[in-house]
Amino acid sequence: MIGTDLSIAKQQLVSGELVAIPTETVYGLAANALSASAVAKIFAAKDRPSFDPLIVHTNAWERVEQWVQDVPALAHQLAAAFMPGPLTLLLPKKQVIPDLVTAGLPRVGIRLPRHPMTQSLLATLDFPVAAPSANPFGYISPTTAQHVNDQLGANVSYILDGGPCQVGVESTIVSFEEGEVVVLRKGGTPIERIEALIGPVQVKAYSTSNPTAPGMLKSHYAPRIPFLLGNKEDLIEEHAGKKVGVLAFRESIPHQDVLFQQILSPTGDLSEAAQRLFAAMREMDQMDLDLIIAEYLPEEGLGRAINDRLRRAAAL
Repeated sequence: MIGTDLSIAKQQLVSGELVAIPTETVYGLAANALSASAVAKIFAAKDRPSFDPLIVHTNAWERVEQWVQDVPALAHQLAAAFMPGPLTLLLPKKQVIPDLVTAGLPRVGIRLPRHPMTQSLLATLDFPVAAPSANPFGYISPTTAQHVNDQLGANVSYILDGGPCQVGVESTIVSFEEGEVVVLRKGGTPIERIEALIGPVQVKAYSTSNPTAPGMLKSHYAPRIPFLLGNKEDLIEEHAGKKVGVLAFRESIPHQDVLFQQILSPTGDLSEAAQRLFAAMREMDQMDLDLIIAEYLPEEGLGRAINDRLRRAAAL
């Protein structure tokens, strides 16, 4: 059921059920993060492997020390600058966080979503929620309530409809290692903004197995139709005669084999492109195409996060 009733969403979460929640990045599939049995329902609903850890969400930074320990000064600095917002901090967990949430790892990802509806919901709860993206594991992340309903509606007690997501790509994940900030996943908080605040950071590539944080698997965010990434003109010629869809940054390409095109931002706005990315991929994946061809965006700002998602969709 889709709706906007916060009291229903709260009641379902308190009862140990799953609720899809809107955030500024993508829709999340939420459950009581302090209940292993509730969290287990997330893995079952998504068909998600238990070695892939989850992010824990709450509404206020002041609450975080209930669930984590040894918060470094840099974490407080980043939280003050970017939270609530599309940033996740990987911090040492207390025992109250079940091992299932962190895939047995000693650190837990903490995030404060910026969406006002979800902030209001979380403020009424006496527990945080674990909430990966509300989609079948490995598939394109949802950016509307209808996307969630189309894919997981039968497995979710309630879908809280907060409208289309405004950022459109998942949060940036950072950890703290020997006094240094390490970016584990590029996302909605651009690395340039983090570096402007605290100086240069390390950036780690994704992992193909045993990830240390959510969203680090090499193949992820993938459509069901074969997805290729590179120079769109060359790829179209290489696959001549096939029914092709093109996902382009700002310019269309005239070609007889191109049956459908999605332009992420005709004005070249990376924020607009990020907001439209997953919805565009999802729409193309529902079409009668042989393959989807995408091009890289400028490797700057949110373009770095978009390119990260495109590479994983193509498993590059």
